[in-house]
Amino acid sequence: MTVHFIGAGPGAADLLTLRAVRILSESAVCLYAGTYIGGEVLAHCPDGATLVDTANLHLDEIVAHCVAAHERGVDVARLCSGDPSLYSAVAEQTRRLDRAGVPWDVTPGVPAYAAAAALVGRELTVPEVAQTVVLTRAQRDSTKMPDTESLAHFARSRATLVLHLAIRRARELAASLVDDYGADCPVVVVANAEQPDQQILRGTLSDIGAQVEAADLRQAAVIIVGWALAATEFADSHLYGTRVRPPLA
Repeated sequence: MTVHFIGAGPGAADLLTLRAVRILSESAVCLYAGTYIGGEVLAHCPDGATLVDTANLHLDEIVAHCVAAHERGVDVARLCSGDPSLYSAVAEQTRRLDRAGVPWDVTPGVPAYAAAAALVGRELTVPEVAQTVVLTRAQRDSTKMPDTESLAHFARSRATLVLHLAIRRARELAASLVDDYGADCPVVVVANAEQPDQQILRGTLSDIGAQVEAADLRQAAVIIVGWALAATEFADSHLYGTRVRPPLA
């Protein structure tokens, strides 16, 4: 058997990869976070599959379900919101599975920031405006951020900034970015992307905090900051732009 960590994307059933759908349809056990993953995604599971909502389980309880499936010889589909490479606790779970001798693999999914960028129709890397995207998070009650990864450090680069797990501190974080990006720097907030209750807020560092509070957003949202969100006058990419080519010899 294998524990399959599967990126469930932003939650829309038609944004799962073909591989993800195949694994779901073949797995006797599915572990999922009910806070983010709904019935349309779970509909890909086979009839009679054991469905376990992990929203209120701690890591050891989640891994215990995987170990029990291993002892039964049946596959587990472990659904992760977005892509497993970002803030999914895959590292903690696979460390425990390795210790227990349980095999596992990973199937990528659509990350939240990519779904958000698609919904607002913006490329996050624009020639000569922003060529770097920083994916980071805020810290309050969560684990400590490394000293070299402060928000102030990233802000000095003026790269496109994607903030996860930060929606409850939107006003505070926006204010901390003004000196580097400018008060009129565009910001997009996407909550519950591709879900029926999806919300999209567009603003600037000067007003996005008030917008988030007015919308009462508290979870399942990403904040994107940067001038790439509004750029209209910029150079063509050298890769695709028209260039004068040397004559053939």
